[in-house]
Amino acid sequence: MRKISYGLMTLLVGLACTAISCGDAEKPTYEGPNYILFSDTLNVLGVQNNEEVFDIPVTATQACNHDRTVAVEVIENKSNAIEGKHYTLENNSVTIKAGERVGNVRIRGIYDEIQRTDSLGLTLRLLTQDVDHWSMYEPNYESKVILQKCCPFDINIFNGYAVLTSTYMQEFMQNVSNRLIKAVPDPENENTIIMKDYFYDGYDVKIRFTTNDILNPLIEMDEQVFAPTADAFGTTYGDGYIHLYQPNSMVSYYSTCEHFIFQYFTLYVPGMAGNNVVGTFANAVEWVSNDEAKKIVLEGSMQISESAKDAKDL
Repeated sequence: MRKISYGLMTLLVGLACTAISCGDAEKPTYEGPNYILFSDTLNVLGVQNNEEVFDIPVTATQACNHDRTVAVEVIENKSNAIEGKHYTLENNSVTIKAGERVGNVRIRGIYDEIQRTDSLGLTLRLLTQDVDHWSMYEPNYESKVILQKCCPFDINIFNGYAVLTSTYMQEFMQNVSNRLIKAVPDPENENTIIMKDYFYDGYDVKIRFTTNDILNPLIEMDEQVFAPTADAFGTTYGDGYIHLYQPNSMVSYYSTCEHFIFQYFTLYVPGMAGNNVVGTFANAVEWVSNDEAKKIVLEGSMQISESAKDAKDL
């Protein structure tokens, strides 16, 4: 999960160097305050199913020779997620075991009840006694938890017909607003698709999906040939081909829930004298059903790539 809280963690790193136990006369003891706080003030949970349980860490400033239990409440006026519908709180108290400094509040997201466009969250609060309350770190007695629906990755979501829209079309493809294309999984590379006849017939583009961070579903692309300059500009420049690459300064991503990718690429012409950069363009690709693809082809409502023309026979 994504965690945002640095001040407290810096403090705890320092304390960890000196705090060994409390109530143990035979060992050196950290003499500072003994408090229990949330490790992070913000937690973003990527909910992919109804079974996964997430841990919201709670940290003590020092270890003790006895168990410590603190109650946890949901602050209703700071929450719009509904307990029992959008999530379940697996424990309404947290226990830090003797000799330890970390415990967890456990939350289970209810995947089936969370919509992709929902903005759901809840705020937890530790109910500590006044004597154990550290006003200096008041914000860390609360933790905001965001529930974000993340549909599991499946390469087949991005297999089939899709509608391409691009700012490149506005500049270099006269009278073209959309283009029906066809994508297929790359048989040689994992989590990669081949966009057949992407902008120009005969020229494919490969796109790779990252799956290591469900909260940041990014796409990647190696430099490759985009199209001949003659097809794009009506004449030959440089070595005769436009190349494309993904700019590092812009984020390209995908959505498994909504079946689309949003991509930036930069085009340039190798071997062209002077400024060889054509420009940087934004592209949206949205996958459609076979029935929708067939209807588009039969109606002729947009440009159809060569590989997508077989949709008329579906």
